[in-house]
Amino acid sequence: MAYSISDACISCGACAAGCPCEAISEGDSTYVIDADKCCSCGACVAGCPVEAISED
Repeated sequence: MAYSISDACISCGACAAGCPCEAISEGDSTYVIDADKCCSCGACVAGCPVEAISED
């Protein structure tokens, strides 16, 4: 199951830095997760300081 990033994202980049699948990139206003690349490991959830990431 892939993860998604909510509008609570503060664009700090911690999630992208911790993603072993390189599935996270900077979007227009928040970071975004490419569901096709996401390996559902949860590393991004653990790295997010504002709890903006959740399972779809």
